[in-house]
Amino acid sequence: MTICSFLLILISVYMILIYAPQEIIMGDVQRIFYYHVASGWIGALAFFITLIASVLFLITKHEKYDLVAMSSAEIGVVFISMNIISGSIWARPVWNTWWTWDPRLTTATIMWLLYIAYLFLHTGLENHHRRAHITSVYGIVAFVSVPLTFAAIRIWRTIHPVVIGSSDPNAEGQFDMTPEMTTTLLFTVATFTVLYCTLIWHRIRIQQMQISLSKIYSHEIGN
Repeated sequence: MTICSFLLILISVYMILIYAPQEIIMGDVQRIFYYHVASGWIGALAFFITLIASVLFLITKHEKYDLVAMSSAEIGVVFISMNIISGSIWARPVWNTWWTWDPRLTTATIMWLLYIAYLFLHTGLENHHRRAHITSVYGIVAFVSVPLTFAAIRIWRTIHPVVIGSSDPNAEGQFDMTPEMTTTLLFTVATFTVLYCTLIWHRIRIQQMQISLSKIYSHEIGN
């Protein structure tokens, strides 16, 4: 799976830089769009998995679901960070500013901070069962920020362009996608999805190894 992810990333880079045509108005800076959208999608997917795993933990009390929730949240924070950073890089030449408190950007930042707080909460509590219970409840509540972030461009007036559907008349940076652009976007999203599966698989394995080593160490100390 790791090799597959690496190959898909190489193909994705080729499609973004070579296969997809240059956008007429924005030029090459538009190419950031493919990674921006894909990283946002993975962030949302990761937080959704955290939601599902949190619900399953509260129902079953199996610690494996807490591991999945934590691992997915970590990956989600990384990809949302990429989404925010790539958006700022794109915004500088298009909006003539690195940042503006647009509804989409504001809600995305709130979502990002909520899940960073989730990670701190998960590492800050020592009692495993209490920590898993509290963070599971938090993970469910925090997910409200995810659909709110993606709906922000349709609820409020915004300058952020819409990928699918019609944008607000005030949106800046909207462009018509060619078939090659659409293919590149879909392929990049699929690539990032495979990458997410690879990362969470490795992260869960690492956490399981850490737990096993911790138990062995505790047993040796006890003896």
